[in-house]
Amino acid sequence: MRLHWPSAAAEWTEALPVGNGRLGAMVFGGAGRSRVQVNDATVWSGTADGPSRALADVLAAGAGPQRLAQVREAIFGGDLERATSLLMSFEGRYSQTFLPYVDLWITLPEGESHGRTLDLDTGVVTERLTIGGSDVVRRVWASETALCVEITGAVPSGVEITTPLREVSRDGLNLVIEIPVDSAPRHEPQIDAPVYGSRPERGTVTVTVHEGERWLLTLTSATTTESSWSGRRHGNHRTLMDACEVWFGDVPEVVDVPDLLTGEDEQLIASVLFAYGRYLLVSSSRPGAPPANLQGIWNGDLRPAWSSNYTININTQMNYWAAEVTGLAECHDPLLELLEKLAVTGGEVARSLYGARGWVAHHNTDARGWALPVGMGHGAPSWAIWQMGGAWLVQHAWDHYDFARTWSTLERAWPLLRGCAEFCLDWLVEGPDGYLDTCPSTSPENWFLDDSGKAQALSWSVTMDVVLIRAVFERTLALALASGRADPVLAEIADALPRLRPVPVFGGRLGEWAGDFAEEDPAHRHMSHLVSVHPLGQIVAGTLLGDAAVASVDRRGGGAMGWSWAWKMALRARLGDGETVRALLSEASQAFTGDRHRDAPFDGSEWGGLLPNLFSTHPPFQIDGNYGFTAALAEVVVQSHTGVIDVLPALPPGWSRGSARGLRCRGGLSVDITWDDGDISVRLRRLSGDATEVVPVSIGGEVAEVVVTDVVEVRGRVSC
Repeated sequence: MRLHWPSAAAEWTEALPVGNGRLGAMVFGGAGRSRVQVNDATVWSGTADGPSRALADVLAAGAGPQRLAQVREAIFGGDLERATSLLMSFEGRYSQTFLPYVDLWITLPEGESHGRTLDLDTGVVTERLTIGGSDVVRRVWASETALCVEITGAVPSGVEITTPLREVSRDGLNLVIEIPVDSAPRHEPQIDAPVYGSRPERGTVTVTVHEGERWLLTLTSATTTESSWSGRRHGNHRTLMDACEVWFGDVPEVVDVPDLLTGEDEQLIASVLFAYGRYLLVSSSRPGAPPANLQGIWNGDLRPAWSSNYTININTQMNYWAAEVTGLAECHDPLLELLEKLAVTGGEVARSLYGARGWVAHHNTDARGWALPVGMGHGAPSWAIWQMGGAWLVQHAWDHYDFARTWSTLERAWPLLRGCAEFCLDWLVEGPDGYLDTCPSTSPENWFLDDSGKAQALSWSVTMDVVLIRAVFERTLALALASGRADPVLAEIADALPRLRPVPVFGGRLGEWAGDFAEEDPAHRHMSHLVSVHPLGQIVAGTLLGDAAVASVDRRGGGAMGWSWAWKMALRARLGDGETVRALLSEASQAFTGDRHRDAPFDGSEWGGLLPNLFSTHPPFQIDGNYGFTAALAEVVVQSHTGVIDVLPALPPGWSRGSARGLRCRGGLSVDITWDDGDISVRLRRLSGDATEVVPVSIGGEVAEVVVTDVVEVRGRVSC
């Protein structure tokens, strides 16, 4: 698939992304002086000892196990104001910022641009220009080791490199840069940022120009922060992109993007967004470098929204929902490496702050594995006080194993889940009615109304806490069983599991809190209590809890920012509601016509859509929506979370023809699907796992049981 824009970019939200997981660039194009804005995935503010120093500051302010006991006493006693006041001391500073790096400026004579084309399969942006009556072609791509710019038909009159950071030295086109030691998100305007100081990290950019029949520029980068990552590099762009494809309806070889955004071909929009999300993950997440952040690998602001880091109450998780199912397990690797960092930094936080074993993470983290709560003592407890960040992130280690079912993925997942389970065991306390409770407990970024009508965030055993802990416990036991392990923690888990609170139902809907509290915002953008439906798969359609989940999603309503739309699409797909998937996709894929340069409010008055370069926006731009669309559309085509391979479980009515190749299913299977006016052909291929295992395949509600030793074909019909 190739995407075409008829003109050069006038601003960042029109530029086109390329990347190799380490280097990312936004390509503006145009004749005259044109810009390529460059990021390096390892360029983050902060210092190596920043997290440990922040923990020491929080402990010095009085936080710790003794104060935690006081907080719990206040919550169970109904004194939420006192509990909130006490908890403020647990908040550290902010996790650090993913920073812009350099700008590459290339000057050509004035002329006319005939537009830019992004080839998703190769990762190459091609621009055709007419300069002085001659044809000129410029191609920009990220190879495995460098950013490359190739020009044929002309020779640039100038090449410059600039940086928004502090320049240390310059030698021609070699530049040494100092990286700030501290930063803070722009929603904290009282804090000066970024800050330069002692113990700075540095980056070195080298630009090399080769002239001949073609003019070729290569840009390479090295930083002192890269050594904190494994650096193991593998995964070729074309190979990764070729692993999977999904087409809905007819898809041309070249898609004109402005026409796409103003048109009404919903199946083409779905096909493009599926492919584009995979392209963005391949380009921004490769082994050996930090994982994709809130903006993937592309950020042009010194002080980006929410620090362009990792918000781990939904956004980072959504970045990787599509990784395994769309054949990008290698792209999952950076997130697993970050989890291994958090198991270390979060282990110290768990011991010192809560007196607990294992490891913990909260609302945010960064490339160094920040594990403390953030907020500086004034962050609202609705988001800052949440101890389940690790319990949700670690589900990705399980998914990595569950899709592959190999010994190496099991061995990688085991210590992460075991350590998280230990923390969860120690975090639970016996409640007044004998259940094991989490306390304090918040439903991320949401509020309920107390008896006086005041908005409150603190409670005990919110639904999200309980279902995440249940998943951690059950999956830790499953890993132990698969590996034949005997471990003392397993008996503790077996004792705790039946004492967790069941998922509550109030008024026919899944409860978000353990109590039947009034919601401050019934249409809230977060769907936290429905994590049991997607991604965890604990609640399925056609059951009493499934019906309660449908009622809950109905109450939340439609439009929101990109990631919320994507989550709602994934939930509806899991619940078998293809019609609503289509309606949500239609909302989410509208061209955004508001102010792209302003952070929109959260009150629902100004939800986003797609920017000119197809980035999903709130605004501001957040890439999780793009990744989430891909994941949700994969759920439309195939699901395997119940142990059954369910083919086209949520196909929207009218999407009567299409194909999928290389989608992955749990258990080490790959599936190819074609459908045409209700006739379905399914080809299953075993990649790993148990070759003697019986695999149930559901097509249109009819289940066939097959043993996939190599390749098996199954046929059936569904209603379109």
